[in-house]
Amino acid sequence: MFKKVLIPTDGSALSAQSANAGITFARSVGAEIVALYVTQPFAATIGFDGMAAAYAISDEDYDKASADQANKYLQAITDRAEVAGVKATSHAVSNFNISDGIVQAVSDYHCDLIFIGSHGRSGLSRLLLGSVTTKVLSTTHAPVLVYRVKDE
Repeated sequence: MFKKVLIPTDGSALSAQSANAGITFARSVGAEIVALYVTQPFAATIGFDGMAAAYAISDEDYDKASADQANKYLQAITDRAEVAGVKATSHAVSNFNISDGIVQAVSDYHCDLIFIGSHGRSGLSRLLLGSVTTKVLSTTHAPVLVYRVKDE
């Protein structure tokens, strides 16, 4: 049914837990995975009081650090997929909005399912913290499998 599963990561332990479950799922249905890391452009990190932040690091330093971080997180997922016998590719993309980057990747990499983790927050904490998963659910046309991660 599913041939290519998009597994976004932010590099956190909870995201790794979700990626492991996504790899297991992909293996069980005979699908390949596309590991994805979405970084935000340097301009997005500056914010309203960004003048001080802009002097602390250059665009080039930020881009290099983001690329290094993306490679580290994505390599961990593709290594786990290889051990599990699941074909995997990985991509790092940049977008001002993380959820938009995930949704765009579905069509860019021809995925037919998004496998994404969620903390399962509700109430005020969900309102204040927001949720990439919730935003993905509300904007994508692709099927989404939400994996409820367990806080350790």
